[in-house]
Formats: sequence, structure tokens, C-alpha cells
Amino acid sequence: MKIKLQGRGITKGKAEGEAVVTKEPISFWGGLDRETGDIVDRNHELAGVNVKGKILIFPHGKGSTGGSRTLYASAKKGTAPSGIINVKAESIIATGAIVAGIPLVDRLDRDPISTIQTGDYVWVDADTGIVLVEKKKPEKP
Repeated sequence: MKIKLQGRGITKGKAEGEAVVTKEPISFWGGLDRETGDIVDRNHELAGVNVKGKILIFPHGKGSTGGSRTLYASAKKGTAPSGIINVKAESIIATGAIVAGIPLVDRLDRDPISTIQTGDYVWVDADTGIVLVEKKKPEKP
């Protein structure tokens, strides 16, 4: 069973992949290693997590406008997330996603952070703002 969410597409394009979800804002400037795709902010709950090819879900960005450039450089190196979902995108993340060609959706009709879990499989259609979520199967004890 898939869950369908409707939001606002900010960039164009489609992406799919495993979800990586955090309730904390992300600063790509100093928080993402563009060479590897690892979150390197030691104070972030995703510290050490690799976001390459994943659908990265977080409330909004924070920090310097250099974050847009970091996201672009990461995309050029092939280490960026394949798609981004924000609760409410702000200009740094939107600009970075636009120049990097990363599909970005925000303002979903349900809170993506409580609806989607890390490990769920997610399809993002930023052309229409539609997000489909296939819940991961619970592990057996």
C-alpha cells in the first residue's frame, strides 16, 4: 500500500529512493561532505549518514547561502540526495535544488517528518507536487 501526499513542487523533475528523515534543519555549508555525501555536522542527528541517492526529508535549511553552492557541487560529483522534501523550503535550499537539478517538494498536505520514516521508499514528482510513500516492512523480532 502506498501513501499519497500532495504538496508544492519547487523544482522540476522526478526522483525516487530510500528516505532519510530528520526533524532537525540542515545546513549544507559545513554540514555535508560534497565529496562523499556524508552528513558531517557532528551535532546533527544524521551525523555520519550518507544521503547520496536518497530522498532527504527535513523541516528546512539553515545557515549560510554557501549551502546552495555545496548542494550544487555535491550534485556535480554525484553525491547529492536524489530528491528533497521540506516541511517549508526557504531560499537557500530552493536555490541549491534549482541549480543542482534536484527535485524539491514542500508544504505537503501531511507532515512528511511524522508520515515518512527513514527506510521507507519514496517517489517524488516535483512537476505535480505528488509524493508517494511505500512503508518499509517492519523487521521481525
